[in-house]
Amino acid sequence: MNPDLQKLQPYPFQKLAALFREVQPNPDYRAISLSIGEPKHATPQFIRDALSANLDGLANYPTTAGNDALRSAVANWLAARYGIPPLDAKTQILPVNGSREALFAFAQAVVDRTKNNPAVICPNPFYQIYEGAALLAGATPHFLNTLPEHNYALNFAQLPEDVWQRTQLIYVCSPGNPTGRVMPLAEWKTLFEMSDRYGFVIASDECYSEIYFSEQPLGALQAAQNLARKDYKNLLVFSSLSKRSNVPGMRSGFVAGDARVIEKFALYRTYHGSAMNPAIQAASIAAWNDEAHVAENRRLYAEKFAKVVEILKPVLPVTMPDAGFYLWVRTPIADTAFAQALYRDYNVTVLPGSYLARSAQGVNPGENFVRLALVANTEETVEAAQRIAKFVSTLN
Repeated sequence: MNPDLQKLQPYPFQKLAALFREVQPNPDYRAISLSIGEPKHATPQFIRDALSANLDGLANYPTTAGNDALRSAVANWLAARYGIPPLDAKTQILPVNGSREALFAFAQAVVDRTKNNPAVICPNPFYQIYEGAALLAGATPHFLNTLPEHNYALNFAQLPEDVWQRTQLIYVCSPGNPTGRVMPLAEWKTLFEMSDRYGFVIASDECYSEIYFSEQPLGALQAAQNLARKDYKNLLVFSSLSKRSNVPGMRSGFVAGDARVIEKFALYRTYHGSAMNPAIQAASIAAWNDEAHVAENRRLYAEKFAKVVEILKPVLPVTMPDAGFYLWVRTPIADTAFAQALYRDYNVTVLPGSYLARSAQGVNPGENFVRLALVANTEETVEAAQRIAKFVSTLN
């Protein structure tokens, strides 16, 4: 077996199951889960119709690069969404089976194991796929703590020069999971300059970009254009339809950016896996070509967030995030104790923040936070918030 498998940590939800193993939830309450970021809004009917109308495509193997119509739909969407010149659909866009799978596979293609102790940088807290991808690519993950006292910004000075000299890949997530923070242009400028200096590739995870509450989040390609980086050197953006269009089971996304890196990643994927099947490609084209359902999706999230923040604000330090569907909330007691007691007393499941982070630079930046995924319907989410408020009031 691959010895690097021994380096992988249990996934956050495995840790959560272990935390709850000896706990019986209060039977007076129905179970409500705010722990998993799985969209629960209904899949739009027109996407279902496009999928079912193209089932004959299951008789054909999909090509690695996906079909021309899908790549063009993505190129058109990127241009319209970010106000940038259309990317070359053939060389700068690659459809993938969901951003999760692509984010993992990308490290396997990018990391050069022949170099001395290659490094991969991740934000902290973070999506655990980044860490697993780095370890199984033969690299050492290093972490940039994103802290509330710094507005969750990426402080690049946290890591020493020798780590940056070995860095081959950095994962960033904007809007962030779990904080919902959007990286500003100045932060992108610094990151691009460091990429030029050290030669590392930037993987920008933007799967939450279409769930926002006021301003449209700045994207990495847009930031590059604003800074006259028109070739997107060493920059790849990862996005998907899962959150935008409420189709997490469809596993449909794309990678876009530097044509040179896309070419190498496509070569890797020739062996690693093809594009999604033709029926899903047809449904994906329909989804990328429509914005009305996305606006409605945002409206539903905005409604929920407004109600939940109003309920929790008297008892917890909650604020609206820039984007995404999470609330990242500081807890009055240890995050694991908070999650366990809330589950036991009120049958509401939340995710301890320490499970989403690693100890780095002497701290675990997720400690004493919990992540609330506001993905269920409004009624259920409001009920969960009311129970949380009642629980917190018992701690005072």
